[in-house]
Amino acid sequence: MKIEHAALYVNDLEAARDFFIRYLGGKSNEGYHNPRTGFRSYFIAFDDGARLELMNKPEMDDREKSLNRTGYAHIAFSAGSKERVNELTEELRTAGYEVVSGPRITGDGYYESSIVAVERNQIEITE
Repeated sequence: MKIEHAALYVNDLEAARDFFIRYLGGKSNEGYHNPRTGFRSYFIAFDDGARLELMNKPEMDDREKSLNRTGYAHIAFSAGSKERVNELTEELRTAGYEVVSGPRITGDGYYESSIVAVERNQIEITE
């Protein structure tokens, strides 16, 4: 088995799409729209074949997102090197995104940083 894709509901579909393309090297399809339900989505593909589906529909429940909550906690992207983790973390910090940890070596041996982006969802950038 392999994970085919992960999905994330967002309020601002275009801003979320732009984030994953601009900062994490994703490539987007043209999108999908169901005019009957108002559902819209993009699939963002990454170099290793992983895909992320960004979705939006009218009248979604948008509760506060604590970083310490149950459910999916984060999505991690490998930048390929410590230097790239450092560069990307600084680029995101400069762009106004909240860096909540790192770059650092974690207790389980990862070199990573954690950023809060895309509507308060946490993204890890690893070596």
